[in-house]
Amino acid sequence: MTATTQDPGVAAASARSSRPKRALPPLTPKLLIGLVIAGSIILFGILGPFFVGDPRAVNNVGLAGPAEGYLLGTTQTGQDVFAQLAYATRGSLTVGLIVGVLTLFLSAFFGIVGAYFGGWLDESFSLFSNVMLVIPGLPLVIIISSYVPEKSLLLVAVVLSITGWAGSARVLRGFTLSVRNRDYVAAARVSGERPLRILGVEILPNLVPLLASQVVFAVIFAILGEAGLSFLGLGAADSFTWGTMLYFAQNGLALRLGAWWWFVPPGLLIALFGAALALINFSIDEIINPRLRSQTRASRKTWKISKSELHAAKESVL
Repeated sequence: MTATTQDPGVAAASARSSRPKRALPPLTPKLLIGLVIAGSIILFGILGPFFVGDPRAVNNVGLAGPAEGYLLGTTQTGQDVFAQLAYATRGSLTVGLIVGVLTLFLSAFFGIVGAYFGGWLDESFSLFSNVMLVIPGLPLVIIISSYVPEKSLLLVAVVLSITGWAGSARVLRGFTLSVRNRDYVAAARVSGERPLRILGVEILPNLVPLLASQVVFAVIFAILGEAGLSFLGLGAADSFTWGTMLYFAQNGLALRLGAWWWFVPPGLLIALFGAALALINFSIDEIINPRLRSQTRASRKTWKISKSELHAAKESVL
């Protein structure tokens, strides 16, 4: 028997190649900041209503500023603003979640399924998506909401989902058309795999980062759309959301009376949550397109070089 010896360098190289490669980029500062801010707001919306009183309870203390008894003061009728903010956070997050899920299913169905099977199905789905895309979303939402006498959070979420899925479907269709012509998809077809299995195993995993980005964008659209409808008086007035808080603050002349504690907290949470989701969305874009990471690093390197050259030029002048 002859024993074979392997060179240490070759062994180390083979060990490194056998290690599982990182599928996702490292945790960037903007992704971490986005996750922390969004996670904190989500936890507040989930757990906050369990630790506050009735947001509709009327007290004798009207337009009282933040004090020991009321953390964020009271409204014009003496209602606790902090309790309303906790329930409003849960309501706005519920609308965002419903719209995100419905938009995911609608855009995936009309964008991915039609593009994979092709033919008349793809043409009909594409035509329907184009029709929904050219219809102005906000006026349609306003018309539908104005004709419904009793509006709930579910109805507002459904209306926002119907008017907001077409753009995501177009993006998913274009990406699916490029993926379905790749070699591994063709090999799966030749081997006799069923179309649904090819769609779920070979194509759909490649679309997960893009789907996540579309869901994040849909949640941002839903929260801002609901806030806009509620501010115009077309939202679910019987439920608490960030938009309804701003609507009642406007009707109560909070800005004119200087009751900043009534309208600043919901507006600030809208801005913070939107910024957090935008940071997460930017990080997901880097996962989808690795060139963004390389371009960002190259631009940072170029900026550092130019900055050092500028400093050297200043020293030479002095």
